[in-house]
Amino acid sequence: MEKQILLDKRYLKMAQIWAENSYCKRRKVGALLVKDKMIISDGYNGTPSGFENICEDDKNKTKNYVLHAEANAITKVAKSGNSSENATLYVTTSPCIECSKLIIQSGIKRVVFAEKYRITDGIEILERAGVAVEELKVL
Repeated sequence: MEKQILLDKRYLKMAQIWAENSYCKRRKVGALLVKDKMIISDGYNGTPSGFENICEDDKNKTKNYVLHAEANAITKVAKSGNSSENATLYVTTSPCIECSKLIIQSGIKRVVFAEKYRITDGIEILERAGVAVEELKVL
């Protein structure tokens, strides 16, 4: 169990580093999808491929087409041919309800996050679906 916590912290730190790739100014979020101790996908929040790398409008509001880190990681693994069945998702901020639905449908069995978002309905639906959800503070 102690070894798993150590691994969880390391993967979360890697997700935090990956978040630095985001062009978003308001919040940078990173995600890693891990299965059998292998990183099978990664993602960070940002605009869809081919769009300008500007996440906020002139009023500093996030544009409605910005993808969340979790959605990017899940769609990326789908394109790769790998399976997210029984994987663990490490994400810097707890998932929203929309990402949580994708997590459930993609067969991810565990979500570990570093910071709880102010809206927690995503966590609630994950728990209702039997997905293990853990908050883990990392420095």
